[in-house]
Amino acid sequence: MDRWLNRVAVVTGASSGIGAACCKDLVAKGMVVVGLARREERLQELKASLPKDQQSRFHGRKCDVSVEQQVVDTFAWVDQTLGGADVLVNNAGILGKLHITDPDNAADLRAVLDTNVLGVSWCTREAFLSQQRRNVNDGHIVIINSVVGHKVPVFPGVGLKMYAPSKHAVSALTEVLRQEFLLKKTETKITARSISPGVVDTEIIDDKIKEAMPNFPMLRAEDVADAVTYCIQTPPNVQIHELTIKPVGETF
Repeated sequence: MDRWLNRVAVVTGASSGIGAACCKDLVAKGMVVVGLARREERLQELKASLPKDQQSRFHGRKCDVSVEQQVVDTFAWVDQTLGGADVLVNNAGILGKLHITDPDNAADLRAVLDTNVLGVSWCTREAFLSQQRRNVNDGHIVIINSVVGHKVPVFPGVGLKMYAPSKHAVSALTEVLRQEFLLKKTETKITARSISPGVVDTEIIDDKIKEAMPNFPMLRAEDVADAVTYCIQTPPNVQIHELTIKPVGETF
């Protein structure tokens, strides 16, 4: 991680779970981290939870990645204030509350796609353009996907709603981005198709899901953060195309 010392990483969905764990890990390893989330007070709590000597390297920024202008404004702020993002961890994602066949579900379905697919697109675009303007030749884009972005398992009594289709879109999106990076002759790396964890014990797994899957093995958010660090510390000649992480005992 020596080459990332005092370099800037942007982490989306940083208010809890995997995003918060990534922020803590990257700050501890010497990076300057900008955590993005809709809940600004949770970002303040995250900063306060860090050791005193690390707090100055963490910057919380309120940003809803499903709103394009907020993403554009946020990355402009990162450029102007901190010199630009060298690493991007696309982590923000929502499960959605309604099934695809439920009535009056348009807003819910759009929210999932806007966050899980377009949010990744906009954040990646802005980080990539910033790196191009600054002639950064070793940038890294990490996308947190899911095992359900590759295969749709059965979740009895719960269902995966628009979440699974959105994650399949992310799988395709990540490969397209990898090809675009090659087409534009950049050395920016993308962990493609992505980091795909199984079920992770975070706020996205609500009580209803836990009741439907009692004793189901789950990963910790820190397990995924460790995988992110592993990917970005690989040497320039190595690119992780897909990293699937499952807890022991998971069967799908």
